[in-house]
Amino acid sequence: MVEYGGTVSGVGGQVAGGSGAGGRSIDLGASASQFITNTIDTLSSLPPLGLLALVVVVVLGLIIVKRAF
Repeated sequence: MVEYGGTVSGVGGQVAGGSGAGGRSIDLGASASQFITNTIDTLSSLPPLGLLALVVVVVLGLIIVKRAF
């Protein structure tokens, strides 16, 4: 840790400071935007067989939910 600049006092300062979310405010709009962007990136990087498997799982899940209710 010391080699990278993290010392005992540096870690202690991080633990002691702030409130909620590590002392940072949470921007829900940015979080939602990042969630959508990351989902699209993940889906676009899947191979065709992976996309097909995902579609099958979603359709089967919808059928199960429809029958349950």
